[in-house]
Formats: sequence, structure tokens, C-alpha cells
Amino acid sequence: MGDNDVPGEKAVSRKVEAALQAGAGTVKVVRFPDLPEGGDVSDFFDQGGQDDDLLDRAERINPTTWRAPADDDKQPETGSGEAFNDPRANASAPPPYSITARPFVWRDPSTFPRRQWLYGKHLVRKFLSCTVAPGGVGKSSLQLVEAIAMATGRPLLGTQVAEPLTVWIINLEDPLEELERRVLAVLLHFNIHPDELNGRLFLNSGRDTKVVIASTTKAGTMVAQPVVDALKAEIRAKGADVIVIDPLVKAHQVPENDNGAVDMVCTAFAEIADECDCAFDLIHHVRKTNGAEVTVEDGRGAVSLLAACRSARALNRMSKDEAERAGVSEARLYFRAENGKGNLAPPEKAEWFNLRSVPLGNGTPGIPFDDGDQVAVATSWTWPDALEGVKVADLRKVQLEISRGEWRENIQTRSRWVGHAVAAAMGLDAERPTDRSKIKGLLSVWIKTGALKLVDKPDAKREIRTFVEVGEWATD
Repeated sequence: MGDNDVPGEKAVSRKVEAALQAGAGTVKVVRFPDLPEGGDVSDFFDQGGQDDDLLDRAERINPTTWRAPADDDKQPETGSGEAFNDPRANASAPPPYSITARPFVWRDPSTFPRRQWLYGKHLVRKFLSCTVAPGGVGKSSLQLVEAIAMATGRPLLGTQVAEPLTVWIINLEDPLEELERRVLAVLLHFNIHPDELNGRLFLNSGRDTKVVIASTTKAGTMVAQPVVDALKAEIRAKGADVIVIDPLVKAHQVPENDNGAVDMVCTAFAEIADECDCAFDLIHHVRKTNGAEVTVEDGRGAVSLLAACRSARALNRMSKDEAERAGVSEARLYFRAENGKGNLAPPEKAEWFNLRSVPLGNGTPGIPFDDGDQVAVATSWTWPDALEGVKVADLRKVQLEISRGEWRENIQTRSRWVGHAVAAAMGLDAERPTDRSKIKGLLSVWIKTGALKLVDKPDAKREIRTFVEVGEWATD
């Protein structure tokens, strides 16, 4: 809309051409021939014009191809206006966006493609998985041993691998030399020849390889498409099946508590997983839990990360109570992994690991006590079986000892606790933590199987207490 005179017409000409060059597909020029010379849209409204009248004039204008007027072109004396199309804009304009509903088509379930699980029930092709853990538990060692298990096809931690896989670890915290040191320790401990890897293990350190997949600035959160494209290209070039990002927080520069921003990060990784037919394991830190057990919901920041992952597991260090029950002296060297909410399953049912110290043998010759580097390697560990080494004859001895007295279930009853009868029959020390843990385990099993039974009856003070008595006598 320009002034109703020659200078106004020239100004309109410049504005139309500038708009078309800037990418506008159509520009409409509304004229006001009924106004006096020099009049403009404000005069139109002053004379009683309404918004609807102005919009109606614009709607009735049909577009034509733009031609910049010559200097001697005169202002039109009549008409309501013109609209101009840029042929270049029309040629490059994208087609209208559409969404098509896809109908369900029946397929025989027995022939339907199976999910492609790559490692246990944690890693699966085309999906993201997540491992959350406090610092210093052993997550980096665990994922490295798992990576080598996948690359060699060997069940190093008890998990079967269908075939050797290509694994790419992108550790964004530690130097490459430290990563290589850990790999060497794993190979030494499990007696793996380097040729077994056969070029299927790749290591990158964040010290020399920057991987920042998204960033948040004043302009908003943007995915770094060149980084996404570079990851896709390298994954395809190396044929990588599994990619480990450790830790996830180093792979982006977005606020951890921003669900929308973190979702963009996860969507970018999921796009790579889908297009490259691979699996991602995102290693994630946890928020402070003040010593409480960690679950997958304790991952630091936005919950959109957990929602984006097909599988999530939590790692927890062995507690003092668990160490006593298991007869372990150094709880810090043991940790467990549980998929989903870790506090729903008893510790005996969890997947346990033990950190073993492996010497690299790179000490200085001739210098006493210089054994070189010691590197922690995660190994599989099984919760002790309370009945291991226990025979039927041992149970009969325990039953006989219990039948000779009045024994209480409650350990707080000290000398009257039934555990002392078990200790006397089996040559154990009920005051020793490891023996006490074994006794508790045996009592739990024998009560469940009916070899012993709980009986509520009055004690010497005629108060109802719970006693342990012989149930079904043991026979060969």
C-alpha cells in the first residue's frame, strides 16, 4: 500500500521487487484511486474504511507476473490494485505438506521380523538404550568389557552374543591413552588375543574428537546437522553395530533440565540409530540421592531421556548390608546392574559384577615394588548360594540341635537366637559377619522349604513370641 501519487508508486515498485527477491511467493499491491492525490491507507480509514473492506480488496486481486515499471510509467488512474508473482519463487516452492494415514495390513505373526537384540535385553538395533550410575561405580569398565565381548563374540560376562559385532566407543571425558590402557587390561584378564578383535573395536576420546550434537543459544536450541551427518557417514563406513556415548552430557550443550531440548538431542541420536541400523548406549550421570539406591528415574536432568530409550538400566554399588549378607569384605569392588527400577528385585536376583585389579606389567625393571599400572576390570560375580557345600547330614544336625531347646527367630534375642543352634551344629561362629550371613541364608531356605517352621507361643513371661522349631525331619 503506497501513497496515491507518483513518488508513492515508485516506492511501491521498490518494495515489491525487494520482497520477491527476498523469497516472497506473491506480493499484493492495494491501491486507493478514490482518494485524493497523495492520499494513503490512513486517509482510507479516516474516511470510514474498515479492516474488512481492506482485506476484501486484497482478496479480489489476482496475481500476475511482476514487471518493474519504467521511469516514465504513469500511476494508474483507476482500478483497485495488482498482485505479482515471482516465477523463480513459484519454481522452487515446496509442495504442500501432507500427512497420510497408513492402514494396518495383516501379516502372519510367525513370519514377522523379530527385534534385533544385540546384547542381552539392553541393546537393540534402531533404538537408544541408557545406563545411569553414580560416579566411581564401574560403569566405564563395564561398558568396555561389554564392548569387547560384543567385538569378539565371547560371553565375557555371561551374556551370549550371536555373532561378533563392530563397536565404537566415544568417551568424551578420558584421554585416548587411558582408554587403550583399559582395553589392554581387559584383553590380559580374559586372555584375549588382539587378532580376535579383528578391527571391530573403535575408540575415540573427547580430548581430540568433539561430538556436540546440539546446542542452546539465545536463538534457541539447534541440532548440529553437520555432526549428525558426520556420525552417520562414519558409522556406515565402519559398519558399526553399537555406539557408546560416555557420558551423554558431554555430547550436547543444552540445559539438562529442558525436556524439549533434551528430546531434540535424543531424537537426533534416534534418527542416526534408525537410518544406520545400529544401537546406542548413552551413559548418563545421576543426581544426588544422599546415599539412597539409584534407579533409572534418578538420571540427572530431563525425564525425556528416559522416555526416548528402549531400555534403561541402573548401576548400584554393593551396600554394607549386602556385603555382610554375601560375606564380602570390600563392598566398593562390587556393583549390580538392573533394568528398570532397581529396587524392585532382591539383590540375589540382580546381575552382579566384581572389579578385579589387573597389572599391565609396565613397571620399571630393576626398581623394587614398581609393578606398573593396575587397572580395574569388571568381571561377572554370582551371589553366594546359601546351600553351597551343605549336605542333608548338616540339616539333620541342625534340626537335632534345635529340638533340644527353645530358640527364637529374632536375632536381637542374642543367645536365644536360633542362629546359635545352627552355628553349634555346623561349626560356625554366629558372631562372625560372614558366618552370620551364611546362617541367615540357611535359615531362610530351610524355613521356606518346611525343614524348619515358625511357631508363635508364650515365652517364660507368658508373652507371645515367635520361635523356630523343627518342621519336616530331613531324610536321605
